[in-house]
Amino acid sequence: MPTRDIPWPPGTPCWLDLSADDVEGARDFYVAVFGWSVTDTGAEFGNYQMCQLDGRSVAGIGGKQDRAVPTAWTVYLASDDVDATAKAVRASGGRVLAEPFDVPGAGRMSIAADSQGAVFGLWQAAGHIGAARYNEPGSFLWADVREPDPDDGRRFYAAVFGHTHRPVDGAPADYTTFHLGADPLGGIGGMLDSPHGTVAHWVAYFAVADADRAAEDAEQAGGTVLTPGHDTPFGRMVTIADPQGGRFTVVGPARPEVG
Repeated sequence: MPTRDIPWPPGTPCWLDLSADDVEGARDFYVAVFGWSVTDTGAEFGNYQMCQLDGRSVAGIGGKQDRAVPTAWTVYLASDDVDATAKAVRASGGRVLAEPFDVPGAGRMSIAADSQGAVFGLWQAAGHIGAARYNEPGSFLWADVREPDPDDGRRFYAAVFGHTHRPVDGAPADYTTFHLGADPLGGIGGMLDSPHGTVAHWVAYFAVADADRAAEDAEQAGGTVLTPGHDTPFGRMVTIADPQGGRFTVVGPARPEVG
Protein backbone atom coordinates (compact mmCIF):
# COMPACT_ATOMS: atom_id res chain seq x y z
CA MET A 1 0.00 0.00 0.00
CA PRO A 2 2.06 2.97 -1.24
CA THR A 3 1.72 5.90 1.17
CA ARG A 4 3.22 9.36 1.34
CA ASP A 5 3.71 11.83 4.19
CA ILE A 6 5.77 14.60 2.57
CA PRO A 7 4.88 17.02 -0.26
CA TRP A 8 5.09 15.74 -3.82
CA PRO A 9 7.92 17.09 -6.00
CA PRO A 10 7.04 20.15 -8.12
CA GLY A 11 5.59 19.16 -11.49
CA THR A 12 4.21 15.84 -10.22
CA PRO A 13 0.49 15.00 -10.35
CA CYS A 14 -0.31 15.13 -6.63
CA TRP A 15 -4.08 15.41 -6.13
CA LEU A 16 -7.39 15.23 -7.91
CA ASP A 17 -10.87 16.37 -7.09
CA LEU A 18 -14.30 16.34 -8.63
CA SER A 19 -16.43 19.46 -9.08
CA ALA A 20 -20.08 18.40 -9.00
CA ASP A 21 -23.55 19.93 -8.87
CA ASP A 22 -24.79 17.34 -6.37
CA VAL A 23 -21.94 16.75 -3.94
CA GLU A 24 -23.82 14.22 -1.81
CA GLY A 25 -24.87 12.26 -4.89
CA ALA A 26 -21.30 12.23 -6.18
CA ARG A 27 -20.03 11.11 -2.79
CA ASP A 28 -22.48 8.21 -2.67
CA PHE A 29 -21.56 7.10 -6.19
CA TYR A 30 -17.81 7.00 -5.59
CA VAL A 31 -18.19 5.33 -2.21
CA ALA A 32 -20.12 2.58 -3.99
CA VAL A 33 -17.43 2.18 -6.67
CA PHE A 34 -14.23 2.63 -4.63
CA GLY A 35 -15.25 1.92 -1.03
CA TRP A 36 -14.04 5.28 0.22
CA SER A 37 -14.79 6.75 3.60
CA VAL A 38 -15.61 10.46 3.34
CA THR A 39 -15.15 13.35 5.75
CA ASP A 40 -16.96 16.67 5.34
CA THR A 41 -14.42 19.45 6.00
CA GLY A 42 -17.16 21.87 7.11
CA ALA A 43 -18.82 25.08 6.01
CA GLU A 44 -15.56 27.06 6.30
CA PHE A 45 -14.22 25.03 3.38
CA GLY A 46 -17.44 24.87 1.39
CA ASN A 47 -18.27 21.41 2.75
CA TYR A 48 -15.49 19.93 0.61
CA GLN A 49 -15.54 16.15 0.94
CA MET A 50 -12.20 14.50 1.73
CA CYS A 51 -12.20 10.93 0.43
CA GLN A 52 -10.01 8.43 2.22
CA LEU A 53 -8.78 4.85 2.35
CA ASP A 54 -7.89 3.63 5.83
CA GLY A 55 -7.69 7.20 7.09
CA ARG A 56 -5.41 8.53 4.34
CA SER A 57 -6.62 11.03 1.75
CA VAL A 58 -6.94 9.88 -1.87
CA ALA A 59 -9.22 12.45 -3.58
CA GLY A 60 -11.72 15.24 -2.98
CA ILE A 61 -15.27 16.14 -4.02
CA GLY A 62 -16.55 19.69 -3.98
CA GLY A 63 -19.35 21.86 -5.29
CA LYS A 64 -19.00 23.80 -8.52
CA GLN A 65 -18.23 27.49 -8.50
CA ASP A 66 -19.97 27.78 -11.88
CA ARG A 67 -22.84 25.41 -12.66
CA ALA A 68 -22.38 26.06 -16.39
CA VAL A 69 -19.08 24.18 -16.22
CA PRO A 70 -19.38 20.40 -16.82
CA THR A 71 -18.84 18.00 -13.93
CA ALA A 72 -15.22 16.90 -14.19
CA TRP A 73 -12.19 15.62 -12.35
CA THR A 74 -9.34 18.13 -11.97
CA VAL A 75 -5.76 16.85 -11.80
CA TYR A 76 -3.42 19.01 -9.69
CA LEU A 77 0.31 19.35 -10.30
CA ALA A 78 2.52 20.10 -7.33
CA SER A 79 4.31 23.43 -7.02
CA ASP A 80 6.63 24.84 -4.38
CA ASP A 81 5.56 28.38 -5.38
CA VAL A 82 2.09 28.58 -6.90
CA ASP A 83 2.39 32.29 -7.64
CA ALA A 84 5.58 31.80 -9.65
CA THR A 85 4.12 28.78 -11.44
CA ALA A 86 1.00 30.78 -12.38
CA LYS A 87 3.26 33.42 -13.92
CA ALA A 88 5.06 30.69 -15.87
CA VAL A 89 1.70 29.38 -17.11
CA ARG A 90 0.88 32.80 -18.58
CA ALA A 91 4.36 33.26 -20.02
CA SER A 92 4.12 29.88 -21.78
CA GLY A 93 0.80 30.55 -23.49
CA GLY A 94 -1.62 29.21 -20.88
CA ARG A 95 -4.28 30.98 -18.80
CA VAL A 96 -4.82 31.36 -15.08
CA LEU A 97 -8.52 30.70 -14.43
CA ALA A 98 -8.40 31.16 -10.65
CA GLU A 99 -5.69 33.37 -9.20
CA PRO A 100 -3.56 31.81 -6.44
CA PHE A 101 -5.27 31.73 -3.06
CA ASP A 102 -4.73 30.16 0.33
CA VAL A 103 -6.72 27.24 1.70
CA PRO A 104 -6.22 27.90 5.44
CA GLY A 105 -4.08 25.27 7.08
CA ALA A 106 -3.95 23.14 3.94
CA GLY A 107 -1.96 24.92 1.22
CA ARG A 108 -2.12 27.39 -1.64
CA MET A 109 -3.70 26.69 -5.01
CA SER A 110 -4.65 27.99 -8.42
CA ILE A 111 -6.59 26.68 -11.42
CA ALA A 112 -5.06 27.06 -14.88
CA ALA A 113 -5.49 26.01 -18.50
CA ASP A 114 -2.59 24.97 -20.69
CA SER A 115 -1.82 26.32 -24.15
CA GLN A 116 -4.36 23.91 -25.67
CA GLY A 117 -7.06 24.71 -23.10
CA ALA A 118 -6.80 21.63 -20.85
CA VAL A 119 -7.71 22.64 -17.28
CA PHE A 120 -5.52 21.57 -14.36
CA GLY A 121 -4.83 22.63 -10.80
CA LEU A 122 -1.71 23.81 -9.01
CA TRP A 123 -1.14 22.80 -5.40
CA GLN A 124 1.45 24.13 -2.94
CA ALA A 125 1.32 21.87 0.09
CA ALA A 126 1.15 22.98 3.70
CA GLY A 127 -0.97 20.84 6.03
CA HIS A 128 -2.38 18.84 3.11
CA ILE A 129 0.23 17.23 0.86
CA GLY A 130 -2.24 15.84 -1.69
CA ALA A 131 -2.68 12.11 -2.19
CA ALA A 132 -1.41 10.19 0.83
CA ARG A 133 -2.20 6.78 -0.70
CA TYR A 134 -1.79 5.95 -4.37
CA ASN A 135 -1.24 3.13 -6.87
CA GLU A 136 -3.54 0.73 -5.03
CA PRO A 137 -7.21 -0.20 -5.48
CA GLY A 138 -9.45 2.80 -4.86
CA SER A 139 -6.70 5.39 -5.30
CA PHE A 140 -5.08 7.60 -7.93
CA LEU A 141 -2.95 5.63 -10.39
CA TRP A 142 -2.13 7.76 -13.43
CA ALA A 143 -3.04 10.93 -15.30
CA ASP A 144 -2.63 11.99 -18.87
CA VAL A 145 -3.57 14.99 -20.92
CA ARG A 146 -5.26 14.75 -24.32
CA GLU A 147 -4.35 17.57 -26.71
CA PRO A 148 -5.30 18.44 -30.32
CA ASP A 149 -1.62 19.40 -30.76
CA PRO A 150 0.35 17.24 -28.32
CA ASP A 151 3.69 18.69 -29.44
CA ASP A 152 2.53 22.13 -28.32
CA GLY A 153 1.32 20.57 -25.07
CA ARG A 154 4.74 19.04 -24.51
CA ARG A 155 6.36 22.42 -25.13
CA PHE A 156 4.03 24.05 -22.58
CA TYR A 157 4.58 21.57 -19.74
CA ALA A 158 8.33 21.47 -20.36
CA ALA A 159 8.46 25.26 -20.12
CA VAL A 160 6.34 25.46 -16.95
CA PHE A 161 7.48 22.37 -15.03
CA GLY A 162 10.69 21.20 -16.71
CA HIS A 163 9.14 17.95 -17.93
CA THR A 164 11.01 15.77 -20.38
CA HIS A 165 9.18 13.30 -22.61
CA ARG A 166 9.72 9.74 -23.81
CA PRO A 167 7.86 7.54 -26.32
CA VAL A 168 5.93 4.51 -25.07
CA ASP A 169 6.12 1.09 -26.72
CA GLY A 170 2.67 -0.04 -27.80
CA ALA A 171 1.12 3.43 -27.49
CA PRO A 172 0.09 5.74 -30.36
CA ALA A 173 3.02 7.54 -31.99
CA ASP A 174 1.96 10.91 -30.60
CA TYR A 175 1.73 9.64 -26.99
CA THR A 176 4.66 10.14 -24.63
CA THR A 177 5.21 9.93 -20.90
CA PHE A 178 6.42 12.98 -19.03
CA HIS A 179 9.27 12.85 -16.52
CA LEU A 180 11.31 14.86 -14.06
CA GLY A 181 13.81 12.03 -13.71
CA ALA A 182 13.83 8.37 -14.63
CA ASP A 183 10.29 7.42 -13.58
CA PRO A 184 7.24 8.38 -15.67
CA LEU A 185 4.83 10.75 -13.92
CA GLY A 186 1.99 10.75 -16.46
CA GLY A 187 1.29 10.94 -20.14
CA ILE A 188 0.52 13.37 -22.93
CA GLY A 189 -0.85 12.62 -26.37
CA GLY A 190 -3.48 13.28 -28.99
CA MET A 191 -7.22 13.03 -28.53
CA LEU A 192 -7.13 9.22 -28.96
CA ASP A 193 -10.71 7.85 -28.77
CA SER A 194 -12.28 11.10 -27.53
CA PRO A 195 -15.66 11.89 -29.13
CA HIS A 196 -15.67 14.40 -31.98
CA GLY A 197 -15.69 17.95 -30.66
CA THR A 198 -14.06 17.07 -27.32
CA VAL A 199 -11.72 19.80 -26.12
CA ALA A 200 -8.27 19.27 -24.61
CA HIS A 201 -8.54 17.71 -21.18
CA TRP A 202 -6.80 15.76 -18.44
CA VAL A 203 -7.88 12.17 -17.70
CA ALA A 204 -7.80 10.69 -14.19
CA TYR A 205 -7.11 6.96 -13.77
CA PHE A 206 -7.94 5.02 -10.61
CA ALA A 207 -6.54 1.62 -9.66
CA VAL A 208 -9.07 -1.14 -8.94
CA ALA A 209 -8.78 -4.81 -8.08
CA ASP A 210 -11.15 -5.81 -10.93
CA ALA A 211 -12.01 -3.37 -13.71
CA ASP A 212 -15.13 -5.23 -14.85
CA ARG A 213 -16.49 -5.46 -11.31
CA ALA A 214 -15.85 -1.74 -10.84
CA ALA A 215 -17.79 -1.08 -14.03
CA GLU A 216 -20.70 -3.19 -12.76
CA ASP A 217 -20.68 -1.34 -9.44
CA ALA A 218 -20.63 1.98 -11.31
CA GLU A 219 -23.63 1.01 -13.44
CA GLN A 220 -25.56 -0.18 -10.39
CA ALA A 221 -24.86 3.19 -8.74
CA GLY A 222 -26.20 5.10 -11.77
CA GLY A 223 -23.05 5.55 -13.84
CA THR A 224 -22.49 4.75 -17.51
CA VAL A 225 -19.76 2.65 -19.10
CA LEU A 226 -18.35 4.68 -21.98
CA THR A 227 -15.60 2.30 -23.08
CA PRO A 228 -16.13 -1.37 -22.15
CA GLY A 229 -13.38 -3.34 -20.47
CA HIS A 230 -10.38 -4.01 -22.68
CA ASP A 231 -6.93 -5.35 -21.96
CA THR A 232 -3.90 -3.18 -22.65
CA PRO A 233 -0.17 -3.62 -21.98
CA PHE A 234 -0.81 -1.56 -18.83
CA GLY A 235 -3.81 -3.46 -17.46
CA ARG A 236 -7.52 -3.85 -18.11
CA MET A 237 -9.24 -0.48 -18.52
CA VAL A 238 -12.82 0.78 -18.45
CA THR A 239 -13.85 4.39 -19.00
CA ILE A 240 -16.89 5.45 -16.98
CA ALA A 241 -19.10 8.51 -16.57
CA ASP A 242 -20.60 9.12 -13.14
CA PRO A 243 -24.32 10.05 -12.91
CA GLN A 244 -23.45 13.75 -13.32
CA GLY A 245 -21.20 13.20 -16.33
CA GLY A 246 -17.77 13.19 -14.67
CA ARG A 247 -15.47 10.92 -16.65
CA PHE A 248 -12.69 8.73 -15.30
CA THR A 249 -10.91 5.49 -16.16
CA VAL A 250 -10.38 2.49 -13.91
CA VAL A 251 -7.42 0.16 -14.36
CA GLY A 252 -7.16 -3.36 -12.99
CA PRO A 253 -5.17 -6.50 -13.77
CA ALA A 254 -5.57 -7.90 -17.27
CA ARG A 255 -7.85 -10.89 -17.60
CA PRO A 256 -6.02 -14.22 -17.56
CA GLU A 257 -5.92 -15.94 -20.93
CA VAL A 258 -8.31 -18.87 -21.23
CA GLY A 259 -7.44 -22.08 -23.03
